[in-house]
Amino acid sequence: MEYLQSTVGFFALLSLGAIFSENIKSINLKYVISGVVIQLVLTILLTRIDFIGSFFSVLSDGVMVLKAANDYGTGFVFGYLADGAPGAPFDITNPSGTFIFAFGGLTLVILMSAISALLWHLKVIPVIVNALSLLFKKPLNVGGPIGLGATANVFLGQVEAPLLIRPYLASMTRHELLVIMTAGMSTIAGSVMVVYTTMLTPVYGAGLIGHFLTASLISIPAAIMFANMMIPSEEKTEFPQNNSESLYSSSMDAITQGTKNGLEMFLNIIAMLIVVMALVFLINSILGLLPHFNGSAITLELILGYIFAPLAWCMGIPWSESIMAGQLLGIKTALNEFVAYINLADTATYELGDKSRLIMLYALCGFANFSSVGILLSGMSAMIPERRMDLISVSGKALWAALLASCMTGFMVGIFHT
Repeated sequence: MEYLQSTVGFFALLSLGAIFSENIKSINLKYVISGVVIQLVLTILLTRIDFIGSFFSVLSDGVMVLKAANDYGTGFVFGYLADGAPGAPFDITNPSGTFIFAFGGLTLVILMSAISALLWHLKVIPVIVNALSLLFKKPLNVGGPIGLGATANVFLGQVEAPLLIRPYLASMTRHELLVIMTAGMSTIAGSVMVVYTTMLTPVYGAGLIGHFLTASLISIPAAIMFANMMIPSEEKTEFPQNNSESLYSSSMDAITQGTKNGLEMFLNIIAMLIVVMALVFLINSILGLLPHFNGSAITLELILGYIFAPLAWCMGIPWSESIMAGQLLGIKTALNEFVAYINLADTATYELGDKSRLIMLYALCGFANFSSVGILLSGMSAMIPERRMDLISVSGKALWAALLASCMTGFMVGIFHT
């Protein structure tokens, strides 16, 4: 039965991309096959090779060092309010009740943003990104700027990555703009990977940073593949002979700009969480006036669960758990992945099997939500105001393609789960 579900689910995910194509007859099957093969190879390499697993274990130790460094910095600024800071002026009877999310794990966003910017300026991240982009360029028919911009999303944010290729954005085709937007929403930034790692480690155990890196790496070829399906095109933009674009003028400029961007992200996440949680509460209060359905109160989560349940089943999740998994997918799309991961960590409410929980860990790893569409549109419109209407015209396709890319990533990991 699992083999039948996997086969049907795989072709269903591809079909859900094809039916939204602007020219379904022009879809080049060669690029679709190449995209699937690259995803399979990356999944096997990143989840089945022992030395890569050992490398991810080292990264996990590094995450704990970063967490300790962040706790030291936040403890200096916020005192006993910071996570793990000593010296509370009262006796603590409930340690779990003292955790303040804004002053604890979330401040890691600022630190990681600064470190990422510094590593970019020192050419550490660019070397990795350029090497990865070569893997996608020819098989998936993308030019140098698109390969760089799409792959950079593994480490940078969805707005920061397009900045790397800003001089080329104005001359790009609608297809290439779609690829950039889809890649941005099908991955998460390196700065928030560390936050999610510290947040979900009690549920998934050590080595979680490896899962997030793997998810983003697999999602890049999936994003390009679905974008190629939705707006088929053979045109591509290439770099000129002498290309030497730089984001920062010095190491101090990188740290300063990275800290500033991290602070903006930090404040944006806090504001969005307050508003989103309040809106969900208000919507559920209104829905609570309706008669119960199957003995349960009607909630936003329940409605989203039924809408997204078929998509969850296509990823390989048993139908008995698909409504619950569909709720998480719906929360991620309608609200954001942050809220979805908070719910995923609630194992008492979301009782999923090991395979389903692993699939959802990967499927939620992306910025594909309505608020991200707004963030991308405002950010990229500021870079290329003359292409604003083109960006708007592909934004809906980008959201759908990014959601399918994340689901395909969850599917790939699920078929190799033992």
